[in-house]
Formats: sequence, C-alpha cells, structure tokens
Amino acid sequence: MAKSILLLTTLLFISLSVQAQGDPELGKIKTPSCGFCHSPAAYSNNPSYPKIEGQDANYLFMAMKSYQNDERKGALAAMMKAQLQHLDDADLRDVAAYYSQKENR
Repeated sequence: MAKSILLLTTLLFISLSVQAQGDPELGKIKTPSCGFCHSPAAYSNNPSYPKIEGQDANYLFMAMKSYQNDERKGALAAMMKAQLQHLDDADLRDVAAYYSQKENR
C-alpha cells in the first residue's frame, strides 16, 4: 500500500513538472500585454499586481489556467481572463517558462 502511494505521488509530481515545461524564448514573444501591469521586467511597483518573476513555472501555468476557467476570483480576474483567452496550453507553458526564469527582485 505504501509503495503504491509513493508511486502515485511520484507520478503526480512528474506529470505536474512536465505539464508546465515550455520554451522561455517563445514565452518572451507571447508576453507583450503582460508588461502593461507586470512591467516588461515582470515586476510591478503597484501592490495590486503580483510579482511573477522567478515564480515556479507550474504555479504560473496553473494560475493562468485558473483565470481562463473562471476558478480565480478577485478584482482583476476578469481582466486576466480577457488577456489569457486567446492562449492555449502550449502558449501558457511558454509564458510560465519565461517568467519563471526571470530573477526575483
């Protein structure tokens, strides 16, 4: 039983890691609208906008998917959904890879 749980946990971790792998160079090309709020350097002086540089790629991917699926709520959720509506999973993986590689300031 414990072996099965360990195997399932390992497979889940691997699937999550693979899920958000993307191409950071393609991600850079796909992020021009992100810069209006998060700035081109991926950080913002406005406390309403989260700092996304250096965040885990899986976290960023899942956050963007949550906005697309109306699972995230808040004052900026509708704006985020509108910004992300034309991006598919591959695009989101690329964007996540790009921002995850930027240094946290």
